[in-house]
Amino acid sequence: MKSRATLVAFLDLLAVCVSCSVPALAQSGAWPTHSHDEQHTGLSSIASQPLNRIRWHVPVDLAPPQGEIFIHYGSPLITQANTVIVPVKTATGFRVEGHDGAAGKRLWTQATGYQAPGATFIPGLGPTLSGGRLFIPDFAGRVIVRQTPDQAKGAVSRLVFYGKKNYAANPTVYQQNVQISTPLTTDAAGNLYLGFLVLGPTPIGLQSGLARIGANGAGTWISASSISNDAAVTNVAISCAPALSSDGNTLYLTTTNANAGYGYLIALNSTTLAVIHRVRLKDPFSGQDALIFDASSATPTVGPDGDVYFGVLENPFPAHNDRGWLLHFNSDLSQKKIPGSFGWDDTASIVPASMVPSYTGTSSYLLMTKYNNYAGVGSGDGKNRVAILDPNATEPDPVFTSTLVMKEVLTVLGPTPDNNGFPGAVREWCINTAAVDPATKSVIVNSEDGHLYRWDLTTNTLSQSIRLTNGIGEAYTPTVIGADGTVYAINGAILDAVGP
Repeated sequence: MKSRATLVAFLDLLAVCVSCSVPALAQSGAWPTHSHDEQHTGLSSIASQPLNRIRWHVPVDLAPPQGEIFIHYGSPLITQANTVIVPVKTATGFRVEGHDGAAGKRLWTQATGYQAPGATFIPGLGPTLSGGRLFIPDFAGRVIVRQTPDQAKGAVSRLVFYGKKNYAANPTVYQQNVQISTPLTTDAAGNLYLGFLVLGPTPIGLQSGLARIGANGAGTWISASSISNDAAVTNVAISCAPALSSDGNTLYLTTTNANAGYGYLIALNSTTLAVIHRVRLKDPFSGQDALIFDASSATPTVGPDGDVYFGVLENPFPAHNDRGWLLHFNSDLSQKKIPGSFGWDDTASIVPASMVPSYTGTSSYLLMTKYNNYAGVGSGDGKNRVAILDPNATEPDPVFTSTLVMKEVLTVLGPTPDNNGFPGAVREWCINTAAVDPATKSVIVNSEDGHLYRWDLTTNTLSQSIRLTNGIGEAYTPTVIGADGTVYAINGAILDAVGP
């Protein structure tokens, strides 16, 4: 029975990967970056283990606040050899730890001088893996490179996108005035991309923007205002990890005027950083500028067909019940397409259509998003859901019925009542990136009720769950599937490894 089940799962997964053209990186067994890969699909190539017990756990915050936690903890990463890379917030800063995925034993600790940029929700530390190396944000806009992350010891070096000589000439100036402000992203060739803030003058006239560090270590940068063609734009959106097209040729990121809240989604040539196209982000109902909020950790998602998705807040706020919108464009951003009805602080995940047996539409892939409807905000009733959406079919928006949005294929209501005076209200879902598991036709989702759930897309039920904590309100957190199928989720400032 076990051999047959394994074979069936493998064949199902193979069919999914072939039909949906999942990038080669997605088939390696690793979880090397924010939302799994540089397209931010959230797609695992490994079947997740049953959610039977917490096998081990480790704190991701050594000094967590009391009560509700307004912190976006960085995503854990998994090497192909099953080392778990854990960003940890300390009492005064951050560090990164490597843990054995089987038993949880700490293998090594890497210090970093990274300091989170100022924001309404504290941003997390966002490292990335590429070519057997771990890249970690450091202070002064530098990047730490640790070799052999599966071993207890590894050589450490640093990259500086504006030049090591410039840093060496005025280290204090750069330490005080330059901060990495997004998770790191690498492409298949090992080129590195990051957003950065400049808080004060530097000798070389740095301005907040985007940096590229080539696989050869050579750095270039471009200001957020110049690529936006808008002098009022102040920075790349906080916590917005750059995304790449499947062929690696196009880079996507969001810029913003942090004071006014508006922003642009921009497509760049990933080698030269030349602008291919930019679009000013608009609310689909009001037509006003959509809002880019520094409490959000939304990042662009690139679909297998090249379409690009990015979550924003509505304007006027909170007219859409604080749901925001999932904006949708073609690959060069020249065409606006069907929006989704929830986008705030969420990175959409890709769901191959073959994962949903009941689906009868024509799309080759669907989207999984959070679908909260916050109690007491506008017409919000507190019936918080997660949803599978068809990006190419429409239905009336549940709040503004004159606006057409992506059609709901499946939704599931949170299972835990929220005793807030609203009949039928339930605790909200607590994910900024989900883990999609084609092998079991399920999605792994985290809730503020303190439980981790498996959403079975065949039965549209929450078929498994495990209690991580008693439940706590917190900024949205990532879920991850490891190289051996262990599931990782953060709740209450603890990373739990869940499996059989």
